[in-house]
Amino acid sequence: MLKNSNYRIELITSEEAWSIRQPVLREGKSIEACIFDGDDFETTFHVGLFMADRLIAVATFMKNSNKLFLENNQFQLRGMAVLKVFQGNGYGHHILKFGESILAKQGVKMIWCNARKIAVPFYQKNNYTIKGDSFIIPEIGIHYVMGKTLGI
Repeated sequence: MLKNSNYRIELITSEEAWSIRQPVLREGKSIEACIFDGDDFETTFHVGLFMADRLIAVATFMKNSNKLFLENNQFQLRGMAVLKVFQGNGYGHHILKFGESILAKQGVKMIWCNARKIAVPFYQKNNYTIKGDSFIIPEIGIHYVMGKTLGI
């Protein structure tokens, strides 16, 4: 757990992650639309950022490989979301770094994600690079595979 005077970051359950994914990533859809295959795998973990006792940001890290990257030990970042009223305040950066530090301690070398077009600048600021061409996820929009080598 990371504690700061304004917020704390800690591991959370998949159900807690869904509660933030839904209004940010699947607005207008049911909570079931926020459940990902692999959410409850033993190797998956969910991170939450709390302001006081209110969960405002989440990210999920799951063991998953993408053939665009050569590294053997890869994790995918999924379902990263910050409640709209709190976006633009650096909370996404903090939650991302917290998850990356857990992976680096586990010896994971590569983290990657399918980034929405609107999120590409955020990931680039956090040293992720685009790999390959854009693609469309139906009902969600244009995405890019982005990755980052950890521990360098």
